[in-house]
Order: sequence, then C-alpha cells, then structure tokens
Amino acid sequence: MIDFHTAQGGTVGIADEPIATLRGALRGALLLPGDDGYDVSRTLWNGMIDRRPAAIVRAAGAADVIQAVKFAQEHQLLMAVKGGGHNIAGKAACDGGLMIDLSAMKSVRVDPVARLARVEPGALLSDFDRETQAFGLSTPTGINSTTGIAGLTLGGGFGWQSRKRGLTIDNLTGVDVVLASGEFVQASETHNADLFWAVRGGSGNFGVVTSFEYRLHPLGPEVLAGLIVYPLDQAKQVFEGYRRFTADAGDEMTAWMVLRKAPPLPFLPADVHGKEVLVIAFCWIGELGRGEQLASPLRSWGTPAGEHVGPMPFAAWQTAFDPLLQPGARNYWKSHDFKALNAEVERIVCSATAGLPSDECEIFIGQLGGQINRVKAGDTAYPHRDAEFAVNVHTRWREAGGDRECIDWARALFDALAPHATGGVYVNFMSEDETQRVASGAYGANYARLAALKARFDPGNLFSQNQNIRPQA
Repeated sequence: MIDFHTAQGGTVGIADEPIATLRGALRGALLLPGDDGYDVSRTLWNGMIDRRPAAIVRAAGAADVIQAVKFAQEHQLLMAVKGGGHNIAGKAACDGGLMIDLSAMKSVRVDPVARLARVEPGALLSDFDRETQAFGLSTPTGINSTTGIAGLTLGGGFGWQSRKRGLTIDNLTGVDVVLASGEFVQASETHNADLFWAVRGGSGNFGVVTSFEYRLHPLGPEVLAGLIVYPLDQAKQVFEGYRRFTADAGDEMTAWMVLRKAPPLPFLPADVHGKEVLVIAFCWIGELGRGEQLASPLRSWGTPAGEHVGPMPFAAWQTAFDPLLQPGARNYWKSHDFKALNAEVERIVCSATAGLPSDECEIFIGQLGGQINRVKAGDTAYPHRDAEFAVNVHTRWREAGGDRECIDWARALFDALAPHATGGVYVNFMSEDETQRVASGAYGANYARLAALKARFDPGNLFSQNQNIRPQA
C-alpha cells in the first residue's frame, strides 16, 4: 500500500496490485522512495525546491505518459510533470503525488530538407543545438544550454534569435499532447487549433506534450557574440548608449544588459573580480563582417574593464552563461516587462546593484521587440507583444540562512520598478509565490479564453502544478 496525496488535498491509499499493474505497463521505470534513480529524478535546478513524490514514472515514450496520466486521473492524484526541471517555480515535482519525469525522452530529429525538427520534451537546449547546428539550422530558443526545451516552449520562449524570428512558439508547427483524459491528440494551426493556441504560452496547463515540431532557419554555425564589461560607476553613460543602441538596432542584433558582481572571468583584471559591474551581452546573427561594424558602439560608452568578443560557434555561445547557472543553488526571481527603460529605472537598478545580497545575485535586462512584437497579442496564449524589455531580478545564493535577505532584496527591487513597468510578466520568470499574477500579469486579455479552454480540456484541473489557469466555463 502506498499513500498518495490527491488533487483535492486529501490522501488515498493505493494497494500493491494497481501499483504493480502500472509498473508492468511501462516501458520506462516506476520509481519509489529509496529506489535507485528516485533522488535524481525528483531533483530540480532550483536548490530551494526539495519535494518527495510518492512515486515517479520515468517515461520512455508517449505510451508511458498515457499510462501515468490515466492512473493519476483514475485515482484523482496530485500530479506534476518534469521536462528539463529548470523552471524557477519548481512545479515539476510534488510532495506525496505522482511525478511524470520526461527527462529520458531526449530525441531530436532534424529534417534538413523540410527544415523541421521533431523534439521530445526531455531534450535540453544543448541537445537541440547540437543536432540542428550540424545542418547549419536553428530556431529561437533560450540563452542557457541546460534549459529544457519543453518548459521554455510552453511558456513562450525567447533568446538571441527572437528579434529576427519571433518567439519559440512562433516557430512551433505542431505538438503531440496527452490530455487529462489520457487521450493522445495532435494539434497544429489546422488540427485542434484551439489546443494549439493554448499550448503556445499556456505553460503546462492543457496536457503533457510528448513531441514538439519546430520550423528551422539557417544560422551560423558561427555568429558574432560576446561580453563587454563596464564598471558600475560608468552606468550613466552606458545606459544612455544602450537606450540609443537598442532603439536603432536591426532585428539581427540583440543586446542584453546584466548588472552584478564580476565573476572571475579570465579576460577581466583580477582587481575587477567581485566588483559591481554592468555587462553588455550581445549576439549578431547576420553576416559577420557587417556585425563587427554594427557592434563597435557597444564598447564606446565608457572605458570597458574587459571584453570577450568575436566570431564563435552559436552552440558554444549558448553555453556561455552555463557556469553561472549550475543547478543546486537557491534561486528566487521577480520580473517585469517594460516598454522603455527610463532614467528612473536606471537609477533604481543601479542603486540595487550597489547593495547586492550575494555574489551571485544579478539583474538582467533582456531586449525583446522586433519580430516578437509583429505578432498580434491574441494570436497565441502568450500576450506580451508590446514589451521591448524584460527585467528579471535573479537572486541566487547557497545557504538557507540567506533566504530572507535575498528574497526581501528581490521583492523590494520589484516593488520599486513596478510603477514604470507594463504590469505584464513572462510566465517562465514567475516564482512559486506569484499565483495572483497569473490572470492579469501573465495572460491579461487572453486569460478568459484560456480558462474556458482549460474547462474543455482539463475540467478537473489535473494539470495544476504550474502557474495554474483554473477551469472556468
């Protein structure tokens, strides 16, 4: 007998026989506490999350997902779904429930003639990049190679290519989905179009996606990219230059800004390590020679402390931030969307940077716009087609004793920035305690349609372990 938590908040005991039947139906594994692989499966990127499911289905394919969803539905179990496990809110694991771990489903199949890629939900961006770049192809994804493709896509997905080619979901052509009923369906613009609309930004609310199909574009394999580091005391002229540069930049150029303490990067002098800095991270995905000319202003806004810039394989650039984002640290995020970065935003973030609560905390400013904003807000569940920047307050530290200081710092900065923001937020940047922002902040005018579709596809809210959209007829 195994005791499970139910979706309604109670408990139910399930006898050994149904558990054995489920185990026998799987091509993958059913893991219980104490089994080899159980702790690996339940562990997530954010070290603040430490949940212990009653059982884990480590799925080997769509058939295993169907069996697991049917089992959870039959017994009304609390259920969580893990792809890459990178999501900040840590919703991929649940205490006492059934966890579906998709991380073994990592296949990436590229059709270089049709320029399409079929990708399973356990694949990381590194898996995707290796396969697609072998053919000089890619599609817009994120900026950290350890991110899971599934969670990134279901929330929207943006990175270095998005100003030219849109969000990840704008390049999604179809999905395979296991619904709450256990039914396996396919969705695209022409088939189950309502479901396809909902999964493009609706997070994991509508089912378990067991396969994604993406449209691919020529890229690289080399791009012009790099980091230019300025001391924080040059922030005024750097911000002024950044505002001018991003206003005029073409779609093939993306420049992000990061404020933090300088890590011990080899191209920085030792006396800069640990000092507050402002980092310009950029990527140009056009013709290399022209990019070198267009990128030159980035180093002219003051006196850089150091830089690492040049042509490099795109797949290598995607790993540039991996050393700063290794799993296991404690992480808490707060985020806003902006239409512009005014002088008051500059003052607020620079003041906060002067008082960072840990050496690993940072504020990053991601440049959006371009092709992202040429899609109508109602064309996908992701609605933020007017945002030009996303500002993410990323607190990161090692010991539980630092929780209060780091979280309070993030919340205070978030509150100070709020009057200058749009009120919108990218759902993948929302922490666990932000359920009140789901309707108005994450989805806005699209929420009513999402809630109605939730009532159609998941009326019992089986898929609740996410930034939850509640079913509403």
